[in-house]
Amino acid sequence: MYIPPHFAVTRPDELHRIIHAHPLGTLVTHDAAGLDANHIPFEFDPDIGTHGLLTAHVARANDIWQRCPTGTPVMVVFRGAQAYISPNWYPSKHEAHKQVPTWNYEVVHAHGTLTIRDDERFLRGIVARLTRRHEANEPAPWKMGDAPADFIEGMLRNIVGIEIALTSLVGKSKLSQNKEARDRDGAADALAARDHDELAEQMRRAGQA
Repeated sequence: MYIPPHFAVTRPDELHRIIHAHPLGTLVTHDAAGLDANHIPFEFDPDIGTHGLLTAHVARANDIWQRCPTGTPVMVVFRGAQAYISPNWYPSKHEAHKQVPTWNYEVVHAHGTLTIRDDERFLRGIVARLTRRHEANEPAPWKMGDAPADFIEGMLRNIVGIEIALTSLVGKSKLSQNKEARDRDGAADALAARDHDELAEQMRRAGQA
């Protein structure tokens, strides 16, 4: 990934923030059949290993777990907030007309080594953790105990677990850091007016750094 120095994310807490806020990762693999990408919600534990541990599950019918056995190097892409930026949102554009459109975004590339986990205890654990996290804001959170035991057992037989021990995290936040403060603020205000609140907030934070 091309990263100009002013867009580089090097602080671990910022890398972790993007992953936690946008847990649907794109798992990129390469094998004899070529490149492949699968879109999977991940759990991330930053305290395990050197750079953290990603856990998830895939459908047993998805042959990625057979094509990419334990030990396969992989990459997971976590795309954060993103949106188009119009030059009309920059105050300086209306003075000199020397601005062009662009796209602002945040992204993390997580590199690591894949481990296949095909055991019921692991699968119950990852499903329970994902469920607790993503049901937390529901008025009556769903849990596995809400469904018949034999139904859950059947569903667990139809999935395979994966772990990725991370070897590096590479982040990029393109948030108009290379623009004048008034232009960055103008773009942030325009984004907020269009309900891109997360990206607007991160752009304002970038201006304060």
